[in-house]
Amino acid sequence: MSAPPPYDAQQLRHLAGEIITHVRELAAAGWTPATSSNFSRRLDAHHVAITVSGRDKGRLTEDDIMVVDLDGQAVGSDHRPSAETLLHAQLYRRFPEVGCVLHTHSRVQTVASRLYAGAGRVRLEGYELLKAFAGNTTHETALDLPVLPNSQDMPTLAAQVDALLDQHRLWGYLIDGHGLYAWGRDMAQARRHLEAFEFLLGCELDLRNLGCTR
Repeated sequence: MSAPPPYDAQQLRHLAGEIITHVRELAAAGWTPATSSNFSRRLDAHHVAITVSGRDKGRLTEDDIMVVDLDGQAVGSDHRPSAETLLHAQLYRRFPEVGCVLHTHSRVQTVASRLYAGAGRVRLEGYELLKAFAGNTTHETALDLPVLPNSQDMPTLAAQVDALLDQHRLWGYLIDGHGLYAWGRDMAQARRHLEAFEFLLGCELDLRNLGCTR
């Protein structure tokens, strides 16, 4: 007999179903073109459920969800996790309260990442929807969404994210020409943060198109 997995298989099935349901909705919205994007949920203190690399996110099945450890290494599977798994794992390692990480490639996110790459951030200020981010209770505040240079060198990119996390409280970040990472304590909160960023980035792009300056 094979040894049982070092995690709760029933919990994995539950989280896989949750990921599949939500990611299909995000795919239908056009936020995961081609086979882009990756999504994860904390399985326990040592393991993460994450989407397998190269799969169509609008057609996920349970077989498209695998388990990795907090170093981003596959556990009990021959599937290949995304190269960006390391960026998920670092958030789970740093923040025990983080239970979900969502990474999407919407047109709005990608365009904003290119437009604001030179500044290294998108400043979001005075919007009512800033209260969507955990801990914010007023629109009378400003939030900087970092924009990082794109890189295929994941350890270097992860180190840049770590440096930002050492200095700021963050709910997400953009990667230039790439997309958005957002996270939260569970799927509901992470998705709320993701959708708030999408809306606010869209507002900023609209304002620029209209020639508005603040």
